Amino acid sequence: MKTLTRETLPAVLGAALVLCPMQAGAAGRDYISIVGSSTVYPFATVVAERFGRDSGFKTPKIESTGSGGGLKLFCAGVGPRHPDMSNASRRIKKSEVERCGANGVAVIEIKVGYDGIVIANGAGAPDFKLSLRDVFMALAKEVPAGGEITASPNRTWNDVRAGLPDTPIEVLGPPPTSGTRDAFVELAMEGGCQWFPQIKALKKSDKARYKTICHTMREDGAYVDAGENDNLIVQKLAANPRALGIFGFSFLDQNRDVIKGIAVDGVAPQFDSIADGSYPVSRALFVYVKKDHIGVIPGMAEFIGEFLGERAAGEDGYLADRGMIPLGDAERAEMQSRIGDLTVL
Repeated sequence: MKTLTRETLPAVLGAALVLCPMQAGAAGRDYISIVGSSTVYPFATVVAERFGRDSGFKTPKIESTGSGGGLKLFCAGVGPRHPDMSNASRRIKKSEVERCGANGVAVIEIKVGYDGIVIANGAGAPDFKLSLRDVFMALAKEVPAGGEITASPNRTWNDVRAGLPDTPIEVLGPPPTSGTRDAFVELAMEGGCQWFPQIKALKKSDKARYKTICHTMREDGAYVDAGENDNLIVQKLAANPRALGIFGFSFLDQNRDVIKGIAVDGVAPQFDSIADGSYPVSRALFVYVKKDHIGVIPGMAEFIGEFLGERAAGEDGYLADRGMIPLGDAERAEMQSRIGDLTVL
């Protein structure tokens, strides 16, 4: 497998590229259209800016729609009316792959890096230290109480655990369409479920009930759906010292003057703790690419080549400077080969 660079790309793609079902003359668009994750958005945006400046291709247009919303648009069909790529802060679901297939969309999955999901508060707010158990007990719609699993009675952090502040639970976070929300529920909420044997036992006896308990967030105001704009959550935390927020690590990394990260299970959200897997709320980031648009919409393979290239995705690349945790060399080479070989799911 040849390393995918701007110089080697034509040779790598030459034998594999098939312009079907779209024909080059019918492309109708001379720029790349990208939708999807608000977490991947800032990374994709800086890659797009560098790419537009240096490659000779037009700068891609990127919309922050959330992972679920982006994949819905992406999977709707082939042709210039539909996006070419979709960013996602969680892996594509089986149902989404099936929807893509039903609409003739052949999907190439590219992992671009790793990220931590951060719980944070304002820089001047009281210090918090939370366990996954605390997170579940604070934010789950149903929790163990009085020997039963019932609607959460917890109104303050002190209700969750003695020693936490006696202030109302108020957590701003992403909506159901967000990959950050999906990953947070799977990693943090379900992680907290594991503390309770009576819930854990349901995983074998009643999997649907187990998932409902572990994955359903409160709807009584303790958890506030703040939309797909993570920068808005940062602004609200700076203004409200009692509130906590949930978003990707890069937003913490770029706003440490106004917010601070909260340790989870004794591990602070830092670049190194996410990279080595010790921070418990970490996930992979993806870009999904429409195979049949490669070679039709100008610059698609070259854009992914920039995203995975050394200057962007290397250990000292500009994406690491912005908070993305880079792939290892072997994993990055595997992702490069998927574009070079047009390997679909």
